Amino acid sequence: FPVTIGESVAWMDDANCTQTDPELFFPEKGDTAHHARSICEPCTVKQQCLDYAIENGFNLGVWGGLVPRERQAVQRARARGGKT
Repeated sequence: FPVTIGESVAWMDDANCTQTDPELFFPEKGDTAHHARSICEPCTVKQQCLDYAIENGFNLGVWGGLVPRERQAVQRARARGGKT
């Protein structure tokens, strides 16, 4: 999984990223997140990953196929009662 997390969450075992270099999910400023997104896109636990990142306030890296700015937009939409 892209980062070390104190407690394991069952869905993480099914994540596509578990067999991938974690660095791909934390691109340097100015680099693209395209490769990480391509790994996330077909992932069966993408929604759980996104929810986990938002619920835990992760503001770095690619989670659920989204970069921090995109996750913040989802979080704002949810706070307004929107579905995402």
